[in-house]
Amino acid sequence: MNPRFILPLLILLTPLSLLLALSIGSVPVKLAALINGSDALGRSLILELRLPRALSAFAVGGLLALAGTLMQVLLRNPLADPYILGISGGAAVGALLSMLLGLGVGWTTGNAFAGALLSMLLVFSLAHSRGNWSAMRLLLTGVVVAAGWGAMISFILAISPERGLHGMLFWLMGDLSHAPPPLWGLIITGTGLLFCLPFARDLNVLARGELTAAALGVSVQRLRLMLYVVASLLTATAVTIAGSIGFVGLVIPHLLRLLGLSDHRRLLPAAVLAGGCLLVLADTVARSALAPQQLPVGVITALLGVPVFLYLLHRRGGNL
Repeated sequence: MNPRFILPLLILLTPLSLLLALSIGSVPVKLAALINGSDALGRSLILELRLPRALSAFAVGGLLALAGTLMQVLLRNPLADPYILGISGGAAVGALLSMLLGLGVGWTTGNAFAGALLSMLLVFSLAHSRGNWSAMRLLLTGVVVAAGWGAMISFILAISPERGLHGMLFWLMGDLSHAPPPLWGLIITGTGLLFCLPFARDLNVLARGELTAAALGVSVQRLRLMLYVVASLLTATAVTIAGSIGFVGLVIPHLLRLLGLSDHRRLLPAAVLAGGCLLVLADTVARSALAPQQLPVGVITALLGVPVFLYLLHRRGGNL
């Protein structure tokens, strides 16, 4: 496929995926109900339940794919994903402690975001403790901090009463059933993309190596700091909305690069659209496959992501 056609194709697929999400569910609804108003129940179901959830899914998918693209450039590691530096672990500890204490949804959301920010500051302060930091030092610090958060998560699950474990596990696997209104998620997704696009050329150069970037006049340290802060904030927002949803931020950048998108001027918006479409479709499957029972959307993305990633690994001959 010609890489120039990928972005227009994704622009076309985005409304189609949203329409599919609106029309499929445990209760059959015709989209004509939105136009002629003959089905008040169907109209209410679409506008009050399915549309906000689909838009939240699109925002979260876009946030994760954009954050994953930035993380892979920052760490120069093809296995980097939005959660590799422990952001999701800090958010999970904040959310699970709120659930353990019986706090409301608002407290759970706020504490999840606070935990993500705490993790971001902790990793940066430890990696930058001697005034200088490298991608390897940042990666190792993030992995260790993530392991510490993982131990705390296991402890919280071990001491939690059985009646609360179901909600905790759903949050950890990624769940959009209690997502807040999608407006802020969409605004942050769009703002993050617009903020990153002017740096697309610098990202292209940095992807070839720090020495090359410095030789071409790129302020490597400032760019890396910007990448870390922006990717962390995008990840924190996504985790706050829907919990830990895996593989979107890992697979989408690889898939687009395999299709020939290496220029970040096209890769960044394509990642947002592809990640959003993927999560909208995955959430549609999650809430309708075993209806009326709903599955965590993170389960669906993992089931899709594992074979796709193995296929990409095979196509590249083991060299991602």
